[in-house]
Amino acid sequence: MFIPLKDYNPTQRFPLITVVFIALNILIFFYQVSSPEGLQYHVFRMGAVPYEITHFTTLTEIPRLFPPLTLLTSMFLHGGLFHLLGNMLYLWIFGNNIEDYLGPVRFTLFYVIAGLGAGLMHILFHPGSKIPMIGASGAIAGILGAYLVLFPNARVKTLVFIWIIPVPAAFLLVIWFFGQVMNIGMSGGVAWFAHIGGFMIGMFLIGYYRQKKRTAAPQEWIH
Repeated sequence: MFIPLKDYNPTQRFPLITVVFIALNILIFFYQVSSPEGLQYHVFRMGAVPYEITHFTTLTEIPRLFPPLTLLTSMFLHGGLFHLLGNMLYLWIFGNNIEDYLGPVRFTLFYVIAGLGAGLMHILFHPGSKIPMIGASGAIAGILGAYLVLFPNARVKTLVFIWIIPVPAAFLLVIWFFGQVMNIGMSGGVAWFAHIGGFMIGMFLIGYYRQKKRTAAPQEWIH
C-alpha cells in the first residue's frame, strides 16, 4: 500500500485551476448526494456508458445527456466519498506542479484532453459495456504521467504500509502505473484502461510541450 501524502516540490504561483477543479468535484459530489433523485440518478444521467457512445443511443428512461457529451460530464462525478477523496488527494499533491509548469490555460486544456482521452481508451477496450464510467481518475492519471516526465526525482512523503517515508516520485508513480496494468481483468467496476490511457496521454502531451518549449527558446532569446 502506497499512499502519497505530500510532495517536496515548491511552485512559483498559486494553483488556481487545480483548486477550482477540486472545488468543482466536491460541489458536484455533494449535489449528487443531497439531491432528491440521489447519487445513482446522476451517475446514470451523466456517466459515460460505452455502449451508448459507440451506438449513439440511450439505454435508460432517465433523461440522458447527448452520449458523447457524457465523456466530459463523467469526469466530475464520483460514486462515493472515498472515491472522491482519493482522487482529490492525488490532484492536490501532483496537480499544482503541472499547472505551475504549463500555466492555467494550458493546464486546463491538458486536464480535459487527458480525461477525454482516458475515457476513449476505456471505450476502445469495452465498446459494449453498459456500465457508466465516472470519476476524475483518467484526467488525474494524465497529471501523474506528466509529473513522472517532469519531476522524477522529486520527493514524495508517502505512507508505505505503516511507515511514512519520502520516496522518489518516479518510484511511486511507476509502482502506481504497473498496479493499474496488473489489475486489468480484475472485477470491481474500475476503469483500469482509463487510468493507463490517461497516464500515457499525460506523458505524451507534456513531452511534446516540453520539446516545443525547448525548440522555441532560442527564438525567445533573440528578442
